Parts: sequence; C-alpha cells; structure tokens
Amino acid sequence: MTKKTAILFIDLINDFEFQHGPSLLKECYTMLPNILRLKAYANKHNLPIIYINDHYKLWQADLNRIIDQCTNEQNKAFLEQIAPTESDYFLIKPKHSAFHQTALQALLVELNVNHLIISGIAGNICVLFTANDAYMREYTLHVPSDCIASNEVEDNIYALKMMKNVLKADVSPIHKE
Repeated sequence: MTKKTAILFIDLINDFEFQHGPSLLKECYTMLPNILRLKAYANKHNLPIIYINDHYKLWQADLNRIIDQCTNEQNKAFLEQIAPTESDYFLIKPKHSAFHQTALQALLVELNVNHLIISGIAGNICVLFTANDAYMREYTLHVPSDCIASNEVEDNIYALKMMKNVLKADVSPIHKE
C-alpha cells in the first residue's frame, strides 16, 4: 500500500498564558527549527499541512482572529515563524483530540491520506490523544520526538513511549528526514 501522508500541527498557535505556559513556550522555541524543517519537508514533497487548534472561545475557524487573540510579547516571534500559509488547512477543535467533533476525518478521506506525521503541543495531552484516535482509525503514525513538547520533559518522554509501544508510532526525530 502506498503511503499518502499529511502533516498535523496540533495547538501550535497558543497564548502560553497558563501555569506552565512559559516553560512550554521555551520548549517550543527549542523545537522550532525542527518544526520549520518539517514544514519545509512537507512543502518539498507536496504534502498537505493541517493545523488543528484550540478555538480560544472564538468558535470560528478564523485563523487571523485566533492568532491575534494568542499573540503576546513572549510568543510573537514563535507564532510569526510557524503561522499557516494560504496553502495550509486550518481547523479548530473543542477538546484534546484533533479528531473529536472536527472535520479532520472528512478532510483526510478527501485527501486520500493513510499516514500521519503529528507534531505540536502538548505531547502528553493533545498530541497523544490525537495519535490515539488516529491509531483507532487505522492510520500509520510518525510522531517525531523532536517535534512535540510537553509541560514537563518526563511527561513528553512517557507520551512518546506510549505512542511507540501502544500506538505503533515511529518516533524517530525529523532531523533525520
């Protein structure tokens, strides 16, 4: 079976204004070169990039409004570099999984995708829950270890272990691509 791949970016557009937000933002800046490498890889190979993001109580899939809502002095440089382009897809989600009550499944069927590369935050929550739901839908998975971040490094390591051992995800880093 030929792999038709899509890239999922989970919750990268974020205000980081919560208890562990500053430490998570620091981890995001650390993984930023890898995220940009993944985006470049997707563009080079003509792979669809799908951003799935919390809605920040706006309840409209209006990318510009959500970016405006989330932008602050601490995350501005990060958001400017990872923002979706016009060719990228953008969906909002109400809960942790990118599949829960979103159009993601329908979009993946339309794009004839059967393999997902999942990146984003938080690795131990939204990325893990999305990977779990993707696995239950029989997608093959690559969750690059250098393209996800969690509030705590230990939580990220545990989430990667779960995705590798339980969800059969490839967790090799993207810098090898």
